[in-house]
Amino acid sequence: MNYNKKTVKDVDVAGKKVLLRCDFNVPLAKDGSGVITDDKRIRAALPTIQYLLDQGAAVIACSHMGKPVASFDKWVKKQAEKGKDPATLTEEKWQKSLKELRMEPVAARLSELLGKSVILADDVVGPDAQAKAAALKSGEIMLLQNTRFEAGETKGDPELAKQMAALAGKDGVYVSDAFGAVHRAHASTAVVADYLPAVSGFLIQKELEVIGGALADPKRPLVAILGGSKVSSKIGVINNLLEIADTIIIGGGMAYTFSAAQGGKVGDSLLENDWKDYSLEMIEKAKAKGVKLLLPVDTVCADAFSPDANAQVVKAGEIPDGWQGLDIGPETVKLYCAAVADAGTVIWNGPMGVFEFEKFAVGTKAVADALSKTSAITIIGGGDSAAAVQQLGYADKMTHISTGGGASLEFMEGKELPGVACLMNK
Repeated sequence: MNYNKKTVKDVDVAGKKVLLRCDFNVPLAKDGSGVITDDKRIRAALPTIQYLLDQGAAVIACSHMGKPVASFDKWVKKQAEKGKDPATLTEEKWQKSLKELRMEPVAARLSELLGKSVILADDVVGPDAQAKAAALKSGEIMLLQNTRFEAGETKGDPELAKQMAALAGKDGVYVSDAFGAVHRAHASTAVVADYLPAVSGFLIQKELEVIGGALADPKRPLVAILGGSKVSSKIGVINNLLEIADTIIIGGGMAYTFSAAQGGKVGDSLLENDWKDYSLEMIEKAKAKGVKLLLPVDTVCADAFSPDANAQVVKAGEIPDGWQGLDIGPETVKLYCAAVADAGTVIWNGPMGVFEFEKFAVGTKAVADALSKTSAITIIGGGDSAAAVQQLGYADKMTHISTGGGASLEFMEGKELPGVACLMNK
């Protein structure tokens, strides 16, 4: 895939309307108050927004939030699948579910951060959005309603994309800056580029330069740390990285499938029996390629999945019946930390254990600490590993923390990302 894409600095936006796709999918308080509990995704969009406004563009920002169901009938069906009684599901409740995912809290927070009013549309491509976009002047910003309120958004509907592009007018420009959504071929993330010249914002530019650079021409040795729960979710990543990396480190729940594949006892640990053969194939492939594949040599196991469960350290492959592995052990910690100490580049995706429980966060914390002390380029691949690094207080010590979990995974798999492929090449 070509990572060398045109950016906002390669086009003239002065006096033009810019349709800007952001990732404002922020977490909200569960009490329905609309309070944003973490605004870092809004903050991440500020450099691009401010640049466009400073250049005299009129900015039409858009984003999805959550997973609203755009029709009442589909909402009833989805709720019924979750075990809800259809007789209790009213149109009023559906409307309430939509109201909780409206963009008012985002518009308010964005106004505060920019220090200027953000005009909010009542719809995505309806009469209100059209009127407000038509009246928008240079240096002003408006925000469309949740793009997923339109049923055609997730289907990549060309007609919806055309209507969104029309808001920016015949001289308009499309700027993509929602890295967390570029792996989806939705109307607002990819298809809209069929109707407007499309470039990246600064956020996507950085992701492409840092992650793309690490995959295409890494400073060596390249060490990849892969954790998380399942081998099945990391197949493509392991496969691709075996072609590029010098060392691959396996941790988290997926390590127990590798252990069981080699005849180890894993007790009640997370295990994907269907992926044992694949795990053995990866071990053989690593040997054939001359890639070091490091697996845990010991494990912290517990008698229950609980923050205060009884715990003990055992050798890898010797977890007693009734116990489950929840973290890498102390000898593994030493092994993994030594592997990153002299690295040139480290890519990390997925925690080493159940970092949400303090007792079983030791391995994840030790790896984060080791990365904070290395002189290597350190890239955290979004999702749980990004959350762990931030929660443990190491975020400011990393070279780059990706803003997209699923997108960064697919990026590392070598897959084409629709929201990047649609941008103009340099």
